[in-house]
Amino acid sequence: MITAIREVRRAKGMTLDDVARACVPTTTAQTIGRLETGTRTVSVGWLNRIATALGVTATDLVQLPTRTGIPVSAILDGSGIHAPKRALTLAPPAPPPGAIAITVTAGIGEYRSGDELWFETLAPEHFGRALNRDVLVPRAAGRFSFGRLIGRDGEKLHLLPPGPGMRQQIVTNPPWIAPAIKLIRAL
Repeated sequence: MITAIREVRRAKGMTLDDVARACVPTTTAQTIGRLETGTRTVSVGWLNRIATALGVTATDLVQLPTRTGIPVSAILDGSGIHAPKRALTLAPPAPPPGAIAITVTAGIGEYRSGDELWFETLAPEHFGRALNRDVLVPRAAGRFSFGRLIGRDGEKLHLLPPGPGMRQQIVTNPPWIAPAIKLIRAL
């Protein structure tokens, strides 16, 4: 099986050690390197572990003949823009399982009209992972709150709205929250 583990890892800016530590259970950088180069066979279990560590789906790591990526023409970094040293491709964005989204129809705060925000839902026991992130929170009667989660006081969540002059919101005991995980923006 031909994999794109190395390409995806490099596109995410992660080292072999970063991926090894992010795997559950953790592994070694040497093992990840062997799986990338094909000197060790990549099982479905390894593919799923590495995909989770990289924050992608397992299908993003498999190179299929009918699946095309987006070629990387240049790299922009602190020293300017330059051609890549080797051929790189990016997998088109694909939503993770269970993702939800919102669209922005009028600019507010750092978001522009036309933006799409993707979210992952979290159960109450994982709300701490969303601190200092923009979150979507369900409210009664099909309404929602959106803003930066700045605090949690027992069952109360404190949200700072994205626009200037807007008042802090407090939502009590929501069944779930969803931190933003991806911003899709047309230029």
